[in-house]
Amino acid sequence: MPELPEVETVRRTLNQLIVGKTIDHVTVNLPRIIQRPDDIEAFALELAGHTVIGVERRGKFLRILLDGLVLVSHLRMEGRYGVYHQREEVEKHTHVIFHFNDGTELRYKDVRQFGTMHLFSAGEELVSKPLMKLGLEPLDEAFTVDAFRDAVGKRTTKIKAVLLNQAYVVGIGNIYVDEALFRAGIHPETIAKTLTEAQLKVLHEAIVATLQDAVNAGGSSIKSYVNGQGEMGMFQHQLKIYGRKAEPCHTCGTLIEKSVVGGRGTHFCPNCQRL
Repeated sequence: MPELPEVETVRRTLNQLIVGKTIDHVTVNLPRIIQRPDDIEAFALELAGHTVIGVERRGKFLRILLDGLVLVSHLRMEGRYGVYHQREEVEKHTHVIFHFNDGTELRYKDVRQFGTMHLFSAGEELVSKPLMKLGLEPLDEAFTVDAFRDAVGKRTTKIKAVLLNQAYVVGIGNIYVDEALFRAGIHPETIAKTLTEAQLKVLHEAIVATLQDAVNAGGSSIKSYVNGQGEMGMFQHQLKIYGRKAEPCHTCGTLIEKSVVGGRGTHFCPNCQRL
């Protein structure tokens, strides 16, 4: 599933490709992608004639800003966007097409068909599902050590499970939780409320640094992720812990172990991240 760095990369790419374009009409080939409104004809009719003014992100969700409307899009497992000329062949599994009046198209392709789209009047999306209950943005200025402590410091569950919970901190995801915990030297099964002030500070810094490094690398191309121009991310070449079961730790040489925490495969170094 695309996590924060991948979605942020798509956001940046779409900002370069579709801002200023006006929607002529919309084609919906798979109605269940459209969650709001529940009438695909109303969805298409409402978008027609509107111009894209920007693309933003909230957690793992894209917010495509139009004049007076906001389209909230979740890529889920394998959703991806691409910009094409209308003459180009439409690929299999293309479920939604936004036809612009300049002859180009924004196409949404999703092999697994788990992605969703919600259409709102501007501002309404932030106080409605699916965005209304999301937690702290880890790359936002408001993500301070104090805010992080307030969000996770009193939780009685394992720190990995806490960090994966989008109600506390958004967008980190399985890959980057493992990487941040390794960077901070914290075992993923540590109970959140037992973390010291020093550990919370180090973990906060590790989360920000890990995500920023991943964004700078264009995300990680695990499975089939590509950005809005069909380009793969490169952060997978910088992974220190994730996906390296039974390989030596880059820091101490101890073999990396894998367990299950919060239902997710979890990689850690038993020496560098002692429980």
